[in-house]
Amino acid sequence: MKIRRLAEGTINRIAAGEVVERPASVVKELVENALDAGARRIEIATSRGGADLILVEDDGEGMEKGDLAIAVERHATSKLPRLGADDDLTSISTLGFRGEALPSIGAVARVAIASRTATGDAQEIRVAGGALDGPSPVGFRAAGQSGTRVEVRELFFATPARLKFLKSARSEDLATLDIIKRLAMSRPDVAFTLTMDGRRALNLESENDLASSSEALGRLRRLSQIMGRDFADNAARVDVARESLSITGFAGLPTYNRANAQMQFLFVNGRPVRDKLLVGAVRGAYADFLARDRHPALALFLDCDPSFVDVNVHPAKTEVRFRDAGLVRGLIVSSLKATLAEAGHRASTTVAGAALAALRPQANTTFYQQDYSHRPGVNDPGRSFYAPLLPADTAPAARIEEPSAQTSHDLPLGVARAQLHETYVVAQTQDGIVIVDQHAAHERLVYERMKKALENGGVVRQPLLIPEVVELDPAEVTRVTSRAAELAELGLIIEPFGPDAVMVREMPAMLGKADIKALVRDLADDIAETGKALSLKERLEEVAGTLACHTSVRAGRRLNAEEMNALLREMEATPHSGQCNHGRPTYVELKLADIERLFGRR
Repeated sequence: MKIRRLAEGTINRIAAGEVVERPASVVKELVENALDAGARRIEIATSRGGADLILVEDDGEGMEKGDLAIAVERHATSKLPRLGADDDLTSISTLGFRGEALPSIGAVARVAIASRTATGDAQEIRVAGGALDGPSPVGFRAAGQSGTRVEVRELFFATPARLKFLKSARSEDLATLDIIKRLAMSRPDVAFTLTMDGRRALNLESENDLASSSEALGRLRRLSQIMGRDFADNAARVDVARESLSITGFAGLPTYNRANAQMQFLFVNGRPVRDKLLVGAVRGAYADFLARDRHPALALFLDCDPSFVDVNVHPAKTEVRFRDAGLVRGLIVSSLKATLAEAGHRASTTVAGAALAALRPQANTTFYQQDYSHRPGVNDPGRSFYAPLLPADTAPAARIEEPSAQTSHDLPLGVARAQLHETYVVAQTQDGIVIVDQHAAHERLVYERMKKALENGGVVRQPLLIPEVVELDPAEVTRVTSRAAELAELGLIIEPFGPDAVMVREMPAMLGKADIKALVRDLADDIAETGKALSLKERLEEVAGTLACHTSVRAGRRLNAEEMNALLREMEATPHSGQCNHGRPTYVELKLADIERLFGRR
């Protein structure tokens, strides 16, 4: 016979390759076990990136002697509910459920597990390359104190080839830190500490131990500890429910954006996930506000019935599948758009902070003590203290308006007082000043008007001189033609043309000379994935954004007081007016207290 059964140890090491990819994978599995055990404090320590040592200790419910012995057997778990004579894989409410983590780790490393229940004695087992020793009594925790400690040493000693694929200790530490941060975001009620090579890398107290007026405030405090203190000042709360789904969390303002998606955290029933559908929904929700190379910062928590989502997709459990992907995407997009609309004209506070930092004089600046006589090519800044007033024709371009009868009371963006360089409107508020980029602001206002026209069915159609025939699979033809009425509302008139093609008779006029075949194929993909024709609507909005940019008030145009104040009032009444269509701020607000500090008056 050529076919033979593999040895049990070989099977375990092969299976371990799916679960234990790197040290961070081990940390993830052990911390998830601790959370499932009801832990309220989890301490993690690693050495040399986790290759030498990984230690996870918790104060969860612990394991009895009999459970401890079976815990390292493959596919042994306490987490799956029974469904008659079978196990129920449709209602998974725990982070772990496959029963693979501990046996996989024990197959490739030296593991010691000590555990104690509140009413039992402490016991320990040891596993080295799959070989079990114990259980045996051990000194661990005082009587009445439950918990578990897992110590993993010499990771991959049983599979030396895997060691060659580990990255530097620094890279492995960063991966572990990212895992702990994500788990800590999902459980603000649990305290986490992370120590790497003797250095404390993370120390998060339970938000339940702190005075908190609401659960949302406790979560925001945990998020700001991990995502940065500025996030709390520049995020809007998300809290939306539809049918059996709910989305909570916080979404960063469009002006508080990043160059990559590293600050996007998504969770499903408390489980950190990396899901293309969810990432795509976030991108679609912010498409109106950010350039393609900028990304929002946010943390979203999707809660649903466990039977609505399949988490048994991959052993790493970071991928999920939804029973109704279109409903999930639509809820994310609509909830984010509603949240950003509620933010009104609010813009990122970090913009003003950066402006003030640039204006603030440096502590070691002593212009008048510098000698520039031997450097004739360098302008002596000290001369500005004694320079005569500039002639009127060389003064910077600034138009000062007569004081208006309007007052800044109850006007968020204040009253216009001047126009600088025929580009920036300066307004006085009750407690500071606002500087508005007139082109960026008007661009957003025009774009919002165009969007409203689209939503109200104002899409102008252009008949094609020669109808375009697009070949598709029969299934795609069925999907696209079933949405013909929806597409007609967006200006696209389409009808079947045989079993494997469709005919396009009219197009939205604003798309101009678009690639019709590519558009229809994108629509077919959208409908197959989400049940909605998203690409056409997003493309129309993209064109509207371009038109808004070209038809708005340009920099260099002089505005009178009435025009400037009209711009400010419309901004206050228009959603999203705090940023242009590319994610840049339309205005900067400087508080009077900050300005006074610049001049040493406070």
